[in-house]
Amino acid sequence: MIQQIERHFERDARPLYAHLVSLLESAIARGELPSGSRLPPERELASRLRISRTTVVSAYRELESKGLLRGYVGRGTFVCAAPEPSGTPFAWRGKIASAALRSNDPTMRDAIRHSSDARMLSLAAGEPALDRFPTDAFQRAIDQVLKKDANATWRHGPTEGQPALREAIAERFRVPADSVLIIAGAQQGLDLLARCLIDPGDAVIIDRPGYLGAIQSFRAAGAKLIGWDVLRADVDELEDLLVRYRPKLIYTNPTFQNPTGITMPIRMRRELLKLAERYRVPIVEDGTYGELYFNEAPPPSLHELDVQNLVIHLNSFSKVLAPGLRLGWLCATPSIVDQIAMIKQRLDPHTQNLVQFAMARLIKDGSFDTHLRMLRGEHARRCGQMLTAIQKHVSPGGLRFARPQGGLYLWCRLMRGVNARTVLQHALAQGLAFVPGDAFYADPAGESELRLCFSSVLPSAIEEAVKKLASSLQGTRTRAELVAIA
Repeated sequence: MIQQIERHFERDARPLYAHLVSLLESAIARGELPSGSRLPPERELASRLRISRTTVVSAYRELESKGLLRGYVGRGTFVCAAPEPSGTPFAWRGKIASAALRSNDPTMRDAIRHSSDARMLSLAAGEPALDRFPTDAFQRAIDQVLKKDANATWRHGPTEGQPALREAIAERFRVPADSVLIIAGAQQGLDLLARCLIDPGDAVIIDRPGYLGAIQSFRAAGAKLIGWDVLRADVDELEDLLVRYRPKLIYTNPTFQNPTGITMPIRMRRELLKLAERYRVPIVEDGTYGELYFNEAPPPSLHELDVQNLVIHLNSFSKVLAPGLRLGWLCATPSIVDQIAMIKQRLDPHTQNLVQFAMARLIKDGSFDTHLRMLRGEHARRCGQMLTAIQKHVSPGGLRFARPQGGLYLWCRLMRGVNARTVLQHALAQGLAFVPGDAFYADPAGESELRLCFSSVLPSAIEEAVKKLASSLQGTRTRAELVAIA
């Protein structure tokens, strides 16, 4: 494609800036530059075309304003959409706010869409074993709520959450009730925290690889994302990042981490808290998976170990009950809870009352803990079944991973030269979905990694899913070998 542009430049007398916009737009429309394609860096393209870098920058910015390109700091410029159809009465793409364009990665939306598609075997979205949802206990709780006081369910509720649920969470997790804020899932909590704590240009230290929803929320707020390697968990590296970037906050998912499944040891947790205290940096702890251990309970949370009020703890019922509930909570010092509640009421005056009241009953009558004990065993069985199927059907070395001790995910590394997104295209054609690894990095990385959710598929379908994955891996590997030979 770039060679074609070079030839056109040699014989076309139009202004260079307008000509480059026109050529790139036409190439995108024809599919020669499909969505997801990475364009050359501005300086490199300018050198190849023998034009000024300013001309290329202006062309890229014009195409960004039309919604056709998206530039990511540290990653490059990518095609993100096709041009508006001919005859469109109004070009809305050019009116999209820059903050919205910073958060147009469709990976999470695609994962959720595949998960809700009955024709698809999805190992993509992080879901617990939904077939084991405590339907009878939940139905009883709903009936009791409506029988006792239906009016309380249907009227407005406090933005901070219903007192019954805040008190139930506070009692179970041994925190003050006024430090608990009820939210519509952990993703809303991340968005609220980004709005509350981050100004454009602020540095944020984030797990590398880390939760893609956090990457998207902080990036949308205009943060500069700094990755801290969670697999090495090097405290000296972390201190160097704190000194160099003076971040606004640290975001980490220390227990059965998404996507790697690793758990931060107690020694590292204490060292992290010491560093945060020394450099006066708050920590956002994502504790979503903390109770999903298989055998041995994990170390205490950062929030439990914190004595300086540095930690904001984020949690959700989506991974332990069902994402359809859209219910979560965060715990922080009351002054921060009050500030976040004021932001929340502008977006979401209050989380739905009925689910809050029902959840409070499930916690208080013990049904929630009974369900958790069952779920831990069920997830451990499904994880073991998937590992056995991989050993049976995937070629040796085709997937490398560490055996999880909890959580929902298997983090896999592919053979050298095999691209996860190429494997995904093969898999989708066979009715299988997963999340490619590059979605979990704030910088260019993860092309040969992928995440599988072992809990979301029925036991009867796990082997079929792994067979489809093995077939996709083999098809991708064979094509890569043929290209190498050619």
